[in-house]
Amino acid sequence: MTKILLTGFVPFLEYKINPTMQIVEKLNGEKMDGYEIEGRILSVDFQQSAQQLKQYIAETKPRIIISLGLAGGRFKITPERIAINIKDGEADNDGYTPVDESIYDDGVDAYITNLPIRNIVNRLCKEGYPAEISNTAGTYLSVFHMKTPSSITCRA
Repeated sequence: MTKILLTGFVPFLEYKINPTMQIVEKLNGEKMDGYEIEGRILSVDFQQSAQQLKQYIAETKPRIIISLGLAGGRFKITPERIAINIKDGEADNDGYTPVDESIYDDGVDAYITNLPIRNIVNRLCKEGYPAEISNTAGTYLSVFHMKTPSSITCRA
């Protein structure tokens, strides 16, 4: 069975509920069409979340990684085209507020996904789910977790 690591986050900022956490909890352990979902919840912490993700990858050894995130005000599923190597934004759950910090000092500025996100969005829309491409994952707790573009981040 092909393992999928599915991640979401705990509530943060003014959001008392994080739907990504609920999705991950609901789908954890599910098996469908030859795939097994390993769901894991990440903290909203600029210092710890990337380390947690690396630990989850080592534990689960997934073939596919799908990271979910909450983008307040969006009402669509938005697979992201570009991951930026920057930490910046409002305070995380521990009160830390980075400004223009690199996630990887030796990393490139950004990665463009090699996944067929246009096809993913078209399929979601065809199936009745509101979706569109997001051109960037932004800089708030961006999970720029691997030095490869073969993963997908979706915010809704």
